[in-house]
Amino acid sequence: MTENLKLVIRTADQSRKAQVEVESIQSASQLIQAAVDNWKLPTDTDYTLVNVTRGVTVPASQPVGSIADPGDVLEVQPVLVAGQQ
Repeated sequence: MTENLKLVIRTADQSRKAQVEVESIQSASQLIQAAVDNWKLPTDTDYTLVNVTRGVTVPASQPVGSIADPGDVLEVQPVLVAGQQ
């Protein structure tokens, strides 16, 4: 049975923030894509998902339920590439 988790997801600059309820089997990449689509974030940027409550980066294919507890804060962070401006 799939469990739903109530989480807070936000952008790294904290300009966007939402309380969401997601299925625990959703992957980090699915949450990132939903945030990019809903918040109209730049699509030419790669993003990573960080559980700031636990201080860990979530692998893209990892199910959210395995790295988050209800109430955790997840942050969508752009991947910075050295040498780009």
